Amino acid sequence: MASLIPFNKPFFAGKELHYIAQAVTLGNISGDGDFARRCVEIMQQRFHVHKILLTPSCTAALELSAMLLELQPGDEVIMPSYTFVSTANAFARMGAKPVFVDIRPDTLNMDERLVEDAITEKTRAIVPVHYAGVGCEMDLILTIADKYGLRVIEDAAQGVNAQYQNQYLGSLGDLGCYSFHETKNFICGEGGAICLNSEEFVDRAHVLRDKGTNRQAFFQGLVDKYTWCDIGSSFVLSELNCAFLYAQLEMFGEINQKRQQIYELYRQSLQPLEEAQLLRLPRIPEDCVSNHHMFYVLLPSRAVRDGLLSHLKQQQISAVFHYIPLHTSPVGQTWGYREGDLPVTEHCAACLLRLPFYYEISVEEQKRVIRDIEHYLTGSARHLEKSTLFETPAEDS
Repeated sequence: MASLIPFNKPFFAGKELHYIAQAVTLGNISGDGDFARRCVEIMQQRFHVHKILLTPSCTAALELSAMLLELQPGDEVIMPSYTFVSTANAFARMGAKPVFVDIRPDTLNMDERLVEDAITEKTRAIVPVHYAGVGCEMDLILTIADKYGLRVIEDAAQGVNAQYQNQYLGSLGDLGCYSFHETKNFICGEGGAICLNSEEFVDRAHVLRDKGTNRQAFFQGLVDKYTWCDIGSSFVLSELNCAFLYAQLEMFGEINQKRQQIYELYRQSLQPLEEAQLLRLPRIPEDCVSNHHMFYVLLPSRAVRDGLLSHLKQQQISAVFHYIPLHTSPVGQTWGYREGDLPVTEHCAACLLRLPFYYEISVEEQKRVIRDIEHYLTGSARHLEKSTLFETPAEDS
């Protein structure tokens, strides 16, 4: 039997273990130590962000963003339904209602043309999610936000080191959120960061992140003792995680190059299947630079997607589908959403399949994945459904 090709595999890129040992030797493993400082300096310089604070996850960064906006029950926040639950959870836990809009059929990002019609007098913020490390159409989103006095929070969990019009994702909105979860490009197990793109958020972000205390001001000698001064939580990333992450950030170039090679092998090898209209490959607009976070294919129908998924599983290949649209979830339905409300989202969610993609995947493993996709999709039964992929109403919107 063939060996298993996992969907994801954590990896060492450089001096991760050495730096973890060094962090212990330095005597601070709780957080905001020397390695946290080094991580922040690298990212602030590279991504041109005013201030970055490391968090235990991107979920925590999103929650901190919602707290900084001081959202109230009844407020509304516009976002795509095709996203991880944390995007909506962060704002719903403050009492705000997620207002879901449909996605574009090309990038699977929130359709910027639908945002303005979703705005009401209760709208407080827009949350673009940069799917697969490809930037949303931020120019129009920011223009709309400015017109209506709204905040923009970028969910750039998948977008670390990707660009839109020569600007790094996470640096364009009022706030940005990164993930360093083990499935991302740069990892530390669990971890994240909040990008503060305006000085107005910095002082309060420090307080909210540190359990609602002015502890950072105390360490900087600005106060003679620290105390509870706001309603916050514990949003500081462990120094052990920071040490692991720093080793990865040191290897930006190598990791980027490897991921691009993996992406391009999939794209070039599967191009003939797209030309035969048996699947559709990802799209990257000309004004975007992808970080090659993932590689997915869109199949003609749910039946073909599920059939291919089952076939790959039988061949010991761990491909996966992605999000269940949030508007169709039990919680989403409590806000009045129903299946059929967002047709492009529902169509793409039913047809999408993510392929194994991790730093140490070999060329031969990729070729095995490609061969099994070709073998399944070129079977005569699959040809009967090949045209439906390109006839979704979304293409005409």
